[in-house]
Amino acid sequence: MKDIEEFPVQVRFPVAWGEMDGFYHVNNVQYFRYFENARAKYFDEVGFWEMHLKTGIAPVMAETKCKYLQSISYPDNLVVGTRVSHVGKTSFIMEYIIVSEKLGVAATGEGVLVMVDFNTSQKVSVPDDIRAAIKKIEKRD
Repeated sequence: MKDIEEFPVQVRFPVAWGEMDGFYHVNNVQYFRYFENARAKYFDEVGFWEMHLKTGIAPVMAETKCKYLQSISYPDNLVVGTRVSHVGKTSFIMEYIIVSEKLGVAATGEGVLVMVDFNTSQKVSVPDDIRAAIKKIEKRD
């Protein structure tokens, strides 16, 4: 089982009442929003937002999945972690973990993101400065 400490970027927030569905647990779609919040923080730390403004290049979600392990419900507090587990030529894989204060590990997930030049609508190589920033965050050689 994965441990939250393996995920260098983490976001903490409470579960909102409105995130639950008619069966009194957090709706499955919300888990992807939790992943999105952690991914956005990771993007902040790597510099994706600035790069997109300067060059028009940014990552686009190509595939995503979630493994639901526990049913989260209100009230609770969550820590959502993310990391990059692999960087390829034009894409990278992000992994996610959702840890509930009440339940422990509640879900894990993964996303494949492809670098796209929005000026040409073509995929491009992961820029070297982004690769370096990922290595730094992930503490890799």
